[in-house]
Amino acid sequence: MSDHYIEQAPAVPAVRVLTIGDLQAALAAGWRDFRGAPAFGLFFSAVYVLGGWLILFALTASGQIWWTLPAAAGFPILGPFIACGLYEVSRRMDRGEDLGWGQVLGVILRQKDRQIPSMAAVVVIFFLFWNFLAHMIFALFMGLSAMTNVSSSIEVFLTPNGLTMLAVGTLVGAVFASVLFSLTVISLPLLLDREIDFVTAMITSVEVVRANPAVMLVWGLGIAGLLFLGMLPGFLGLFVVLPVLGHATWHLYIRAQG
Repeated sequence: MSDHYIEQAPAVPAVRVLTIGDLQAALAAGWRDFRGAPAFGLFFSAVYVLGGWLILFALTASGQIWWTLPAAAGFPILGPFIACGLYEVSRRMDRGEDLGWGQVLGVILRQKDRQIPSMAAVVVIFFLFWNFLAHMIFALFMGLSAMTNVSSSIEVFLTPNGLTMLAVGTLVGAVFASVLFSLTVISLPLLLDREIDFVTAMITSVEVVRANPAVMLVWGLGIAGLLFLGMLPGFLGLFVVLPVLGHATWHLYIRAQG
């Protein structure tokens, strides 16, 4: 199949005001799409879950289990890029197009010649910089000496310095997550759907957040909460959470267009 839909929709969409009802409708549509094509959701989620297991294994095998917390906190920012496959599935379901594996994976493969790799670079930079800051915050508050025993005891986190470190790290992480959320919540499905540059897509995404601060705050907190719950049982909950959120994000993008 050709990318004819890209040629038919070159313009940047106008931004419209969203309501909580739009979030509920997007989630309902996301659940519907997951049930309608569960194999795709499970496949793309498996890539994400496998990545989480590999990070955990690497940290545990290297004796640095104490880095699991910042790594696990930063890992979900890679989710929007993995979810591009889910956006394509929802797009095809909306338009009644073929859901064959060749067609879906073919469209995703063709993204390497478009703007999504540039967005992926932005996401990776955020991920790496967050992990760098996590190291720095830990060292500033806990000192190098704590690194030798933190993997065998969590008592170090209950000290005044430990609690302060957790508070500062959480605040910094929230700022990073908010910025990345604003840049990607609409830009990734927009780049999949239309032929525009990634900077314009990020600006459009930020404009949607600016036009709907309260609604998008609820959406961001909902995503964070669901991803956290999905990660608790060995990342297994992500097999359901990630595809539903991925499909729902596509439908929210459609609703955000004026």
